[in-house]
Amino acid sequence: MPETLRGDCANCFGLCCVALPFAKSADFAVNKASGEPCRNLQEDFRCGIHTKLRPSGFSGCTVYDCFGAGQKVSQVTFGGVSWREAPETSRQMYEVFPVMRQLHELLRYLTEALALSAARPLHGELRQALARVEALTEGTAESLEKLDVAAVRGEVNPLLLKTSALVRTTAGGKAKSRRGADLIGARLRGAKLRGADLRGALLIAADLTGADLSLADLIGADLRDADLSGADLTGALFLTQPQLNAARGDATTRLPAGFERPAHWARP
Repeated sequence: MPETLRGDCANCFGLCCVALPFAKSADFAVNKASGEPCRNLQEDFRCGIHTKLRPSGFSGCTVYDCFGAGQKVSQVTFGGVSWREAPETSRQMYEVFPVMRQLHELLRYLTEALALSAARPLHGELRQALARVEALTEGTAESLEKLDVAAVRGEVNPLLLKTSALVRTTAGGKAKSRRGADLIGARLRGAKLRGADLRGALLIAADLTGADLSLADLIGADLRDADLSGADLTGALFLTQPQLNAARGDATTRLPAGFERPAHWARP
């Protein structure tokens, strides 16, 4: 995945730590309103407790990724001038950031789709969609603030669905559909879910120990606290690092190429 679609905190104005709100919970130790800098944000826009977020009660921060939107808004949309240097831009910057984040998430999915040989019949359309979304990310703050990002997602989603169908047919057999299913706490140990459609499925705290999730479509699936120990996610479609970070796993969990094994997962 291109570095431009990965968060680069060194070139961001700490936007996720300021623009986004969070409530005191198991994921966040305190309440924070939108536009209010997190108490852990330093003058250089770095997190003061980055290496100990989980033990400090901020595990929610470890499962978030802007997909490169933070540095794009900071360095391109606002030309490298921070909300501290120009407070009058702060409101608009905070409004633009979540829009850019959604656009960059789409770029991430489209880029992945273009790398899939099984989706070759769609590559022309995928390249066109990628170019359209990239052009939107280069727009002015005003255009981004007014953008109907839901409509953009609506244009891209059919292509991602077609991509998923093409790739999952290579899994062989009749693939299971659990799209949007409520599988919270489900006992799926050893489940045969190769090539399954799990788009938007709620898999919170599900037991997926030893499950076969190879070539499964996991776009938007909620994997918070799901146990992926020993599971096979080889070739899983549209999986993101934040989804893995939100789950549990171990050294035997098989991950797709390019993903990092979360530091909090069980070690041998």
